[in-house]
Amino acid sequence: MVKWLEGIGNDEDVVVSTRLRLARNLANYRFPNFMTDDEAEALTDEILNGMKDNVYDVPYKFYRIRDLSDIERSVFVEKHLISPNLAKKLDGGSFLIRNDERATVMINEEDHIRIQVLMPGLNFEEGWEISSKIDDSIEGKVEYAYHEKFGYLTSCPTNVGTGLRASVMVHLPCISMTGHINSIIEGLTKIGLTVRGIYGEGTKASGYLFQISNQTTLGESEEDIIKKLNRVVQEIISRERSTRAYMLDKRNHQMEDMIFRSYGILKYGRIISSAEAMNHLSNVKLGCDLGMIDYIKPKDIIKLMIKIQPASLQKTVNRDLTYEERDMYRAELIRKKIRSLEG
Repeated sequence: MVKWLEGIGNDEDVVVSTRLRLARNLANYRFPNFMTDDEAEALTDEILNGMKDNVYDVPYKFYRIRDLSDIERSVFVEKHLISPNLAKKLDGGSFLIRNDERATVMINEEDHIRIQVLMPGLNFEEGWEISSKIDDSIEGKVEYAYHEKFGYLTSCPTNVGTGLRASVMVHLPCISMTGHINSIIEGLTKIGLTVRGIYGEGTKASGYLFQISNQTTLGESEEDIIKKLNRVVQEIISRERSTRAYMLDKRNHQMEDMIFRSYGILKYGRIISSAEAMNHLSNVKLGCDLGMIDYIKPKDIIKLMIKIQPASLQKTVNRDLTYEERDMYRAELIRKKIRSLEG
């Protein structure tokens, strides 16, 4: 299950998710990369104490990275619940995750604390409300490293200031197919935004999914950062929708052929790689969003995109798989899911 995807979000035909992440450090400790094991343990206890009376009265579960298997750690990454960097922190890394999976408090990642909130669709308002309340709850119990001029102090200088990284994952198949995605990425870079792959920094776009986020956190308020990103995302949503309408008008038969070819491969294929599956699932999601496939919910396709990733797949079958076995089990899982969604 991908709990954080449950519920209805805004503009879900284009926007998969909204993520807000706050970087914070405690005043009396060195940054994680310079901490001893004892310091990391003491800091973890202090943060856990700060989370005892969380403002939402929603249960959290605590995990230590070293207590999880390689596959379990990777599953949390594939579900976007922790960062790839935290998954590598066997010494001192841990996290608290809310039962609905919409909030994660990562401990001893690049910074002492990374508060992450995930919302389905475009939803900065509720996401920021949850983030702020968790932040206030912890700050009431600990002393943050804060400078009157520079703001919150962080391990990486690019996060100094608000410590806020706001990002939106968007599905842009038609902008990508028409070759306009590169010019959009270039334009976003010029106004201080960045575009990354499905799992953030250092990853490539897959299935026409892109993460758009702010690059700087210094010199702008949290409200300014969110307002700017929201405005740009609204423009991109409009651009993707208008491009879809154009392609339906001018290339209707080609669009239908592409979408249903992908559907057929997913429904009957016996061997399929992760990359190929992501491309075909992306096409099917587009077909669902356009109403060509009206018996499958687009969100079910997004969930399937996560479920077919290597670690999640191995977690499902409950054993390690070779590359060849993964491709066969992935195809089998997709076939079964497609047929179950058809009813």
